[in-house]
Amino acid sequence: MNNERLKVILTGASGMVGEGVLIECLQHPRVEEVLVVGRRACGHTHPKLKEVILPDLFNLKPIEGQLSGYNACFFCAGISSVGMKEAEYTRITYTLTINFAETVSRLNPDMVFTYVSGAGTDSTGVGKTMWARVKGRTENDLLKMSFKAVYNFRPGLMKATQGQKNLLKLYKYFAWMYPVLRAIFTNLACTLREVGLGMINAAIYGFNKNVVEVKDIIKLADL
Repeated sequence: MNNERLKVILTGASGMVGEGVLIECLQHPRVEEVLVVGRRACGHTHPKLKEVILPDLFNLKPIEGQLSGYNACFFCAGISSVGMKEAEYTRITYTLTINFAETVSRLNPDMVFTYVSGAGTDSTGVGKTMWARVKGRTENDLLKMSFKAVYNFRPGLMKATQGQKNLLKLYKYFAWMYPVLRAIFTNLACTLREVGLGMINAAIYGFNKNVVEVKDIIKLADL
């Protein structure tokens, strides 16, 4: 039996996906510690939780001393591409992620790195949809890094966890539709609880796919 306990670095905890994953980490008996790294406070307190506020996530030098000793990273930071030019979206989506990953991989050679991408991501990196090709390029370059394992999670429609504070503005208007959407789009809808549990279980037990689609997330959550 795998008795490994996780010490997790988590980004994006002030956003909807990251907060959902954080809640699962704090509740999970196999997660020993969570270090949240972000530009602003996540709004949660817990005996397992440590938090570092860093206004410029492109420069991790000031906190490098606090980033070692971890065996998992759940990179949930991200932004919408709506209204953005490709260069700026690439800087925030690709460059920021790769810079962060390079730092934590250097400091933690046996780390499992999980990246929140999205359903419809373009693995070729050359498709017509801007956000999809940028995320595809990000996924591909993460897989080249010297982590113990890399998992690119591609969630689609997600149901928030009860008690979440950081919800997308439009979420409260569409949350009631989730049961219907899950019934119709079985391969596109999952809960944030399943996303969080899927990440934890992949880090503990491993998984046979590096690209983790919605159906795989649901499967992982049930391990």
